[in-house]
Amino acid sequence: MTDLGERSSQVPPAGVQLGGAVLTVVEKDPKRHGRRSPLQIVGPPLGVFVVFIAAWYAYAQFGLDENGRNTALPYPHKVLTSFWDGKIGDQPWQLLSATWLTFIVALAGLVIAIFIGVTAAVLMSQARWVEDSFYPYAVFLQTVPILALVPLIGLLIGFGFTARIVVCVIISLFPIITNTLFGLKSAEKGLHELFALHNTSRRTKLLKLQLPAALPAMFTGFQISAGLSVIGAIVGGLFFGRGPKDLGNRILLYSNRLSPGELVAAIILSALLGLFFFQFFGWLGRRLTRDWHQPAG
Repeated sequence: MTDLGERSSQVPPAGVQLGGAVLTVVEKDPKRHGRRSPLQIVGPPLGVFVVFIAAWYAYAQFGLDENGRNTALPYPHKVLTSFWDGKIGDQPWQLLSATWLTFIVALAGLVIAIFIGVTAAVLMSQARWVEDSFYPYAVFLQTVPILALVPLIGLLIGFGFTARIVVCVIISLFPIITNTLFGLKSAEKGLHELFALHNTSRRTKLLKLQLPAALPAMFTGFQISAGLSVIGAIVGGLFFGRGPKDLGNRILLYSNRLSPGELVAAIILSALLGLFFFQFFGWLGRRLTRDWHQPAG
């Protein structure tokens, strides 16, 4: 008995031998798999941001020509003041009002694209002939350069608010269709067989099986299209020129009038707007799927 106990105590804790095979037991590191502190979450991106700002100041400081004029980027604090007192021929706070208008255009285009894209993907998932008939045109819409379509859209429906929404819809539609269709087809085969065994209707299978299984992929598509919708709003403002004074219109104006502070500020606001849309749909997707969907990693 003592012999057996001594021999068993000599077996390494990391492995268990069964016949000729050795099963390795991997112990989880509680520090690695536990919850991260706020400092661990915020610290790395904050450190990168500080280094970026320092490099920006250095580049702006030494980017001077022989006459001492700054030919490089404006200083970050100059860009910061451009958010409220940068003024070219109209009211102060024009960048923030332009950002709000771009937000409305991008949001309207994204909502319409979500409705059209999800509806189209559901119809394609229910009948193969529908997918074969319409999916090639969705691919074609994605491959046509949006910059080539913008002048045509302006000629057909004008250069106002509606035309910019159409640009947003076109540029953000394809990722929603593709990801939603992929998600609707990703439900396990065994679950499909279970629903068939109970003679469930196509509508019940869609609502109870396919749509819940498609939610993670759908929200991934929404996140991609959210950023694209902001790009569409900027592109529309840049190329239409006339009409509402959104960020695209402001970027074109600041570029023509050589106002680097306001131009960089407008670019930063455009990026922050896209980031807001992206993070919102990521948060919403996690809220809707957190009780049953565990992503890898």
